[in-house]
Amino acid sequence: MGKVGIVGGVGPASTLDYYREIISGFRRATGSKNYPKIVVNSVDMTEMLRFTERRDFPGLTDFLLRAIGELAAAGADFALIASNTPHIVFDQVRERSPLPMISIVEATCARAASRSLKKLLLIGTGFTMANHFYQDALALRGIESFVPSKEGQALIQNIIFPELEDGIVRPEQKARLVGLCAGLIRDEEADGIILGCTELPLMIGDRDFEVAVLDTTRIHIDAVVERLRVGL
Repeated sequence: MGKVGIVGGVGPASTLDYYREIISGFRRATGSKNYPKIVVNSVDMTEMLRFTERRDFPGLTDFLLRAIGELAAAGADFALIASNTPHIVFDQVRERSPLPMISIVEATCARAASRSLKKLLLIGTGFTMANHFYQDALALRGIESFVPSKEGQALIQNIIFPELEDGIVRPEQKARLVGLCAGLIRDEEADGIILGCTELPLMIGDRDFEVAVLDTTRIHIDAVVERLRVGL
């Protein structure tokens, strides 16, 4: 079946979801009472964010490669980064990784294409929204995407950090986020929304919108479970 290697801690709350949901998803998919083998390397999110703030992408790449190397030394057979933001350097990491990698961006784009979605609102950390690694990957599949205004991006960033990253969900913050996104979806005639931060599903989900909701955490986990299933 193989052993899963997770670069976690970015952030801690969603890392817990990855661990729990990979186990439950595997058991549902296989009808087994067995547990998949998982090793988690929980890195320092604050240290990682310093690289993104400085746009030190070579430093971020090396930081992630050290973490993946430690997963390889612990016996992992393949790896994933349990966060959207560091996927800006995913291609560079994958080229040098000692382990096969599963991309949250590629898995999400594949899911959007499989559902024949045409225009998507992307929300996530300020860094994810301000850069184009999702937009470029979606465009390769003929899918249009857009992000909120700078003011909207600042609102979402301030909801994610610091509270949502620590698993704290405030109803008033959820109402502001849903209101912002619903308005953009209506005005832009979008047919879906990408929750491009692994903490966002702690606050919002399918029930909050009338369009397709692409939960990147769940999609990434599904890709991991499928990798485990076919490896049986």
